[in-house]
Amino acid sequence: MDDAASSLIVDVLIVGAGPVGLFGAYYAGVRGLNVALLDSLEEPGGQITAMYPEKAIFDVAGFPAIRGRELVENLVRQAAPFAPRYLLGQQAVGLERGRADGGFVVTSSTGLRISARSIIITGGIGTFTPRPLPTGEDRLGRGVVHFVPKPQEYAELDVVIVGGGDSAVDWALLLEPIAKSVTIVHRRAAFRAHPHSVAVMHASSVNVLTDAQVSSVLGDPLHSVEVTVDGETALISAHRLVAALGFIANLGPLLDWGLEIVQRRHLVVDTTMATSVPGVYASGDICEYPGKVRLIATGFGEVATAVNNAVAFMDPGASVFPGHLSDYAPTDTAGAPGTPTTVNTGGVS
Repeated sequence: MDDAASSLIVDVLIVGAGPVGLFGAYYAGVRGLNVALLDSLEEPGGQITAMYPEKAIFDVAGFPAIRGRELVENLVRQAAPFAPRYLLGQQAVGLERGRADGGFVVTSSTGLRISARSIIITGGIGTFTPRPLPTGEDRLGRGVVHFVPKPQEYAELDVVIVGGGDSAVDWALLLEPIAKSVTIVHRRAAFRAHPHSVAVMHASSVNVLTDAQVSSVLGDPLHSVEVTVDGETALISAHRLVAALGFIANLGPLLDWGLEIVQRRHLVVDTTMATSVPGVYASGDICEYPGKVRLIATGFGEVATAVNNAVAFMDPGASVFPGHLSDYAPTDTAGAPGTPTTVNTGGVS
């Protein structure tokens, strides 16, 4: 999907090709905009593709549960009729503004120059680096991992997971029916993960060790770990050690774009999803406003708001709200105008 040109001109550049960015590409296409998505990862899907493609996601309306990989595939398919340009494996670096037409030029880490009339930033938590283990990081890739993209590879293995957040608990629950054994090691008594998930974990066969730390990683290939609990050391069989200690988020070059930023990680937006730079919008986990709730479901609504207000920014005569998307659906889509599943409203919309 990467574009090999040295320059590109689009109506809207979406920085971030995670779920929110992908839905934004679809929505912008519906509104007749020429769109490109820029992302430092090699595949669309953002953190979902990189970290947990097989994990079930429960906060997408209309899906009791959907695997991350399936959600991303559906979003790419949804946007496909509008032919967005995917600029993958390259980071947004420089921003030039104040051009005669009021637009922007974004330079990527590969030297690509993208001219855009408007920008929507949907970069999640920005560039994320896993927090390293205090010990065993030298075995990374040789029994020690940060992500579990293919759970079936853990069949009949002894797995130790380190961490107390949602990722650690979710991976423990995901691997519990697959692996030979699962042990979770957390340095505190209380978990940061969702209380329901923690309760399910305690009711499962997962071996839960709290007030504990991994003190040594043994074997190459890995065969066991030493865990210190209340000053006592225990030896636990382990073929895989999953370090789920969270991530160090970094907005990188976005910090130099002149945007209002809080805590060096969130872009401040108003109710139109506009940042402090006119023509630049933000949606999803990366944006901040009073009452912000960080869910994929929230991000989908935010990026639709951003796209519609970007349209009005680029064309002050355009309506912010174009009507319902069923009126704009591709002609071969079920439910599109003229198809048998279209509801006749008698001219009332």
